[in-house]
Amino acid sequence: MHVFARVPKAAAPLKVPIGVCVLDDEWLGPDHRTGHPSVAIALDCCAVNDKQILITGATNGIGLAAAEALAALGANLAIVGRNKTRTRIASARIRAAVGRGATVATFIADLSSQASVRRLAAEVLARYPKLDVLVNNAGAMYGTRQLTKDGIELTWAVNHLAPFLLSKLLLHRLKESAPARIITTASQAHQGAHIPFDDLNAERSYRGFGRYCETKLANILFTIELARRLDGTGVTANCFHPGLVATGFNRNNGLLMDLGMTILRPASRSPQKGAETLVWLATSPDVANVSGVYFFDQEQRPPSPAAQDTETAGRLWEISERQCAASRRPL
Repeated sequence: MHVFARVPKAAAPLKVPIGVCVLDDEWLGPDHRTGHPSVAIALDCCAVNDKQILITGATNGIGLAAAEALAALGANLAIVGRNKTRTRIASARIRAAVGRGATVATFIADLSSQASVRRLAAEVLARYPKLDVLVNNAGAMYGTRQLTKDGIELTWAVNHLAPFLLSKLLLHRLKESAPARIITTASQAHQGAHIPFDDLNAERSYRGFGRYCETKLANILFTIELARRLDGTGVTANCFHPGLVATGFNRNNGLLMDLGMTILRPASRSPQKGAETLVWLATSPDVANVSGVYFFDQEQRPPSPAAQDTETAGRLWEISERQCAASRRPL
């Protein structure tokens, strides 16, 4: 199987070995302008062909870019979105980009609601006897403090508790499908953040970006503790920083935030570039036995000292279990 990626017009043709796919920072597919392939990352198609992959937050940004790339590599995709129309459009876009034969299922869930996360997990378990990769990609930032129906601060609920709960609910299926992988989208924004254990619901203090940073730190701590608990099961857990990506992220928090994102856009990378490490973590044999690691641009990077604190990771896990009304299946 061959998959070809777009290249600059001046590039010369490149011969690609059979069985090797190429991933660039553009949509994966033949370049109708030049017909020339280029390679940023070489991937073995056999590593992902017919694998079942579930991706949250896949209706735009790096989630959608990763879904397109993984579908092009032959994966069976299931994407999760909050809005039915946007999720259906994303599914159609993936099929159109990849061509005939793409397998893309859709699930609708409000990840701010624990009941909705539990329904999502039940639907996934009922549909798929095998699950090879779970990608916790959905995330958001909110300019004002809001509470969910569960009484939990919204940013914390969506960015941390949703991937925590969904991963736990699907964990038995992932173990049955081993070797399997759990990938969580974190961020360099975790640098300098600390988990406010004395104010987890942000009742005393709330700053939109500061709260986002706390949840990204929580993503890394969750990954570290999850990897520890999964040791020896054949299921790995890793997280990554996608870089500053030009997407619709943080465009819903008023004129000032929107202006800030517009100013940063020239320095931002494309969603396709931001998705490269995600796709690599989902497919590469190089990380088949790597777990509990934070990556950026396909390289292991040390996160902040706070993100490496195993005692904090364990404490956060226990509190998160209580916030999710206790787990139904111990690890």
